[in-house]
Amino acid sequence: MPIDQESVKGNHPEKTVISAALTGALTTRDQCEAIPYTPGEIAEDAAAAREKGAAIAHIHARTENGSPTFDTDVYQRIFDEVRDRTDILINFSTGALHEPVETRLEYIREVEPDIAALNMGSMNYAKYSESRDDFVFDMVFENPFNEIREFLTTMREHDVKPELECFDTGHVGNIRPFVQNGELEAPIDFSLVMGVLGGIPPTVENLAHQVRQLPDDATWQVIGISRAQWQLVSAALAMGGNVRVGLEDNFYLPDGEMSTNPELVAKAAEMSRNVGREPATPDEAAELMSIER
Repeated sequence: MPIDQESVKGNHPEKTVISAALTGALTTRDQCEAIPYTPGEIAEDAAAAREKGAAIAHIHARTENGSPTFDTDVYQRIFDEVRDRTDILINFSTGALHEPVETRLEYIREVEPDIAALNMGSMNYAKYSESRDDFVFDMVFENPFNEIREFLTTMREHDVKPELECFDTGHVGNIRPFVQNGELEAPIDFSLVMGVLGGIPPTVENLAHQVRQLPDDATWQVIGISRAQWQLVSAALAMGGNVRVGLEDNFYLPDGEMSTNPELVAKAAEMSRNVGREPATPDEAAELMSIER
């Protein structure tokens, strides 16, 4: 029997929804050769991740040379290629630096994925190299309330489930005006992103703090960045949380071996079963998250 604990919130205590973040926007094959770029490659990884236990594929579109793209036709090809191969839930990113909101709204309206990620606040967004004593990159990630409202309106009109990406405690609190005016309806789905410089540090104590801020009926997952991912996956699974793994967030298995998307999902599924929780199927995840298929 699972332990009854408040941290489960709206999740299923005996099922884990595993998301596979297949591509990312900044990762390249110079860093990891297994990152998929083309719609066909992304679809193959999505199908393989589904077989290993993933219920959701989180996707940033790429050009054939690996550059980020927000082209609606590319997103449509990705959607079609994935759906031809597997029943996995399809989650499109909407986050970007210096890309017009309208460009990102267009592929949500036209393609209508099952889920779309929505960043819930502005922040410094950086990576620092201690060995070089310098920033690898240093940016401001702008997500003002008026843009959040535009995304929420479009997602609601097209039956796309918002996945609220929260990089810090204040981002969780940013739901308040949208709940009050009915633009966000329960159950709300949260992704607690931890480990980005500029956001909340990746500790178990901070994860527990973030979860305490969530509505009682919320579904939630942890997104641990880089090697801190596996400790946070372990903690989230014990707390009744869902988890995201994949090459967008981390290239390595717990033993330090460079990995692939299906291998990372397989490890998360193994860890889930080790605490008595079976990976959810896409249909089970859709029911849990109130997604109409």
